[in-house]
Amino acid sequence: MKNAAVTLFIFISTFFFGQKKYVMVIHGGAGTITREAMTQEKENAYKAKLTEALKAGYKEFTYGKTSVEAVAAAIVILEDSPLFNAGKGAVFTSDEKNELDASIMSGKNKSAGAIAGVHTIKNPIKAAIAVMEKSEHVMLSGEGAEKFAKLQGLEIVDPKYFWTKERWDGLQKVKKKEAQNPTKISQNNLPASYEIDQKFGTVGAVALDRKGNIAAGTSTGGMTNKKYGRIGDAPIIGAGTYANTQVGISGTGWGEFFIRATAARTVAAKMEYLNKDLKTAAQETIDEIEKMGGDGGLIALDKDGNIAMPFNTAGMYRGAVSENGEIEVEIYK
Repeated sequence: MKNAAVTLFIFISTFFFGQKKYVMVIHGGAGTITREAMTQEKENAYKAKLTEALKAGYKEFTYGKTSVEAVAAAIVILEDSPLFNAGKGAVFTSDEKNELDASIMSGKNKSAGAIAGVHTIKNPIKAAIAVMEKSEHVMLSGEGAEKFAKLQGLEIVDPKYFWTKERWDGLQKVKKKEAQNPTKISQNNLPASYEIDQKFGTVGAVALDRKGNIAAGTSTGGMTNKKYGRIGDAPIIGAGTYANTQVGISGTGWGEFFIRATAARTVAAKMEYLNKDLKTAAQETIDEIEKMGGDGGLIALDKDGNIAMPFNTAGMYRGAVSENGEIEVEIYK
């Protein structure tokens, strides 16, 4: 009878007060994402892929796998989809290449791994995990990262694998605008052709496993028309990705500002040193980025299964799955 009463109390609390324990939260990028610009078919495709990623991560949870494995399972689904700016759907650089970054962090012992500026690794998140688990380093880049990934038996592909018409057309559109108006925007020193939609699309996941361990991961193709080997916040621990025993965070947005704000670590620090709750810490961090002139969003999951998904753009592809397998997916503000 006592167990039945406890179960009933939990049910009533969840039903009336919305209390729910989440085990994973994901994002697929933030930006000018509006209903007016989205066909029903495309909206359905995004929601279906986000749901598939959550199911893949949740499956690992039900099997008793680690939070790192759950994060990897979810992000691989998103990397393999041309819908998102990561892996298969990566945007093009100014010199017409796909240049990929990714990172992972395990909150249990603060181990971390990242790769940056790679062109041939099919699933960058797997390479980041390999760096964390099988090397003495935290970040590898370029040819060295690709050589390491190959030695670890990860799948290496021809760079043509990442080519998609939508991303190619996006590059041509930006290059055309840049040629027509090469002047700079003084506030942020960016070309006038630089568009908000070209900044975002990064994917990420944060998971809480059955042992209470948190992991966070992020993967991206960067920024359309990026030059000079530019690297954003996604592979930088503390900027685009962070996890400790209390919380995990993955960001998506204008990388330069997330780096300057050490965004992911700032959320955790606000909780640790200022005793802020998760939602307040996450929202304040996004607000601070906006004050600096940047935009984007982040996802966060704490040790108690609470989530936060703040963003200051028109939309952010995002979703979460609860301990009992209930999936929630959203796109618009």
